[in-house]
Amino acid sequence: LIVTASQKFLLDYDFPIAAIDGDFGNITAQATRDYQTSNALTVTGIVDTATYKKALEQGFAIYFAIYTNAGQKLLTYLNFGENEVKDLQKSLTAIGRMNPPLVADGDFGPNSTKGLAETYKIRDINFRAELAQQLSNTTKTKLGIDLELALDNITEYAKKLRQRLSGKAWINVFPDSDLIDDLASPFRQKVQAFEQALKNAGANINISSVFRPSERAYLMHYAFRISNNEIAAKDVPPMPNVDINWLHYTNAGSVQAAKEMVSAYNIAFRPVLTSRHTQRLAIDWEITWSGTLKIKNANGTTVSINQPRTSYENSILWQVGRSYGVIKLSSDRPHWSYDGH
Repeated sequence: LIVTASQKFLLDYDFPIAAIDGDFGNITAQATRDYQTSNALTVTGIVDTATYKKALEQGFAIYFAIYTNAGQKLLTYLNFGENEVKDLQKSLTAIGRMNPPLVADGDFGPNSTKGLAETYKIRDINFRAELAQQLSNTTKTKLGIDLELALDNITEYAKKLRQRLSGKAWINVFPDSDLIDDLASPFRQKVQAFEQALKNAGANINISSVFRPSERAYLMHYAFRISNNEIAAKDVPPMPNVDINWLHYTNAGSVQAAKEMVSAYNIAFRPVLTSRHTQRLAIDWEITWSGTLKIKNANGTTVSINQPRTSYENSILWQVGRSYGVIKLSSDRPHWSYDGH
């Protein structure tokens, strides 16, 4: 988990790594060396004491807290004692109208961390000002000149926790490709030949999806399953490079966020984790035309096609596509693939 925190920190500070996977391999070591060089540190490729100290100055404590469930350590770092933590817990309950309320026990554990994310989700850009107003005068006096720094860190911590929460914002991450060039060969060439025949015949082509990254398939698959109560958010397996937190403050919140994702993705059936789209062997498109479409099949024979004037329904067009090796899946309106699946 510490490696994961380091990888995410490096990535956010524009030191590229191959994947956030918790494996401190050669690429992460090189990114660490680049970070050390950029900050005038001794270049070792490992997170030594000097590197750790510099990273702390730049906000690494927040990443450490997120990825090691160490919110309590972050607050200790910010000079919060037991009484100040209790005050923070009460303040979060108040400004977030938490139901159930956070237990003000002075132990900022996983549930309090979820409550912090939930409060930021509710209050958003108003979070910092409302927290500053809600905290007791006793806490403010105890923190003194460190109050502003503490508010900055807690707000940034809450914001990053909130950004990880599942929800409709995730549909813009790992987008589908709509480029035929992203298909695998030789299926790519078959689609290109069919596409050219369609264009020569004057057809209109609207491509919605070609290649689906495995990360997007993962998000769609588990959003659907959580939304239908097929799996609990806490039981969803993690995936490298997908920094999502499916688990909200309440189970109802987790399910609602998953439903928002399903709606935004426009999912009708359970998406599979591995499909012809993730294999670069499928294309989702609609083909329409006016009047009679006169198109040549792969053998060079002209085929006249009239109504219905959409690829969703016209089985004669499906036969033309098959001649090129682009096969329609009849049960899925836009879907064609190399084998009809």
